[in-house]
Amino acid sequence: MRLPPADPVRRDLSLSVQEMSLSFQHVPSVRVLARADTAWSPGDRGLLWRVSYGVLRLDRPAHGDADVRSLVQLALPGDLVGLEALCVQPYRLGASALTPAQLEPVETGSVEERESWLQAAVMQLQRRSLDMTALRSGPVPQRAAQLLRLLGHENHLGLLGSTAQADAIRATLPRLRELAEVVDAKPETVCRALARLLPSRGGQRGPVAALARWHAIPPLASALSERRRS
Repeated sequence: MRLPPADPVRRDLSLSVQEMSLSFQHVPSVRVLARADTAWSPGDRGLLWRVSYGVLRLDRPAHGDADVRSLVQLALPGDLVGLEALCVQPYRLGASALTPAQLEPVETGSVEERESWLQAAVMQLQRRSLDMTALRSGPVPQRAAQLLRLLGHENHLGLLGSTAQADAIRATLPRLRELAEVVDAKPETVCRALARLLPSRGGQRGPVAALARWHAIPPLASALSERRRS
């Protein structure tokens, strides 16, 4: 009995898996990135990675200019990055550290394991797309609050704090220009939003709206409520 011909695509992918497995042996166990460090550029080839800690930004060149980048997504702790490696393709998006971060390589192994990672990647992309929608729509304070949550500062929002605590929190944040780029707003607008959301340097609350109100009260209802009080 004649056996059906082998699937050439699957055969080529299997060969690529073997090549990637060999290259995996020469990869460091982790990559530690300082803030603003570049992990890779579009067109580079590499492996699949997982974010151990920190936040990465994934960018594409804007208007074909390699020096001008446009934010596509953020990658959070536990996320897979370098997803193109699962298809044995060069990276289409560049990756850099929005905050200090660490990456660990993910050994993809067999074709079946790669298919499992692909399924996980599809679900991850959906979650991060929803995150980007929240970061780019609604009032700027709401967008800024969402970004602070993603950066791990949810417990600090709207609380009183000492000057030292306020300075320590702000020291962990990206530069104001980068925060403004992520939420697609002017730096001065984001600065005012942060002053309302985070402990002030003087240890005073300032005109803070509780974080829960951004969820409980729709923006229109909130505006009407403020108008009635005035």
